[in-house]
Amino acid sequence: MTAKEYNICVDRFSDRVYRFVLKSVKDKDKAHDIIQDSYEKMWINHENIDFEKSRSYLFSTAYHTMIDLFRKEKKKADFNSVKPDDFSHSEQYSDLNEILHRALNNLPEDQKSVILLRDYEGYSYEEIGEITGLNESQVKVYIYRARLYLKQYIGHMETVL
Repeated sequence: MTAKEYNICVDRFSDRVYRFVLKSVKDKDKAHDIIQDSYEKMWINHENIDFEKSRSYLFSTAYHTMIDLFRKEKKKADFNSVKPDDFSHSEQYSDLNEILHRALNNLPEDQKSVILLRDYEGYSYEEIGEITGLNESQVKVYIYRARLYLKQYIGHMETVL
């Protein structure tokens, strides 16, 4: 697509794409941002786009940009809707860190090592195997057994809190 064809595409389809996005987003500013991003992506790839397919490219790009925005906003929480009372308590003392360390100290040394390497340090099963000299299936079994023990030791969170 040439620059002239790109400009023709902007003239022909900008209103239609805007209406399409605005109906879904229901926010003029977000719709303008999505349209601008879509046209920017189209310009970046203008050499690879056939002018005959520019309309479908533009609409699909706008659609995918809109979906990405929805996904991003879904992960965000409204700060004003969070109530501090829901996440705090003052009834009794409970140090989960202390309880967890006690449980870890009760584990056999092999299980303790692999669980610390996996959950605290973030190593992969393969890397843990190289570090400890165990094969991958042994590492997985030790981690499973350690987690099962920790779960049983700690019990339900309601009893700890």
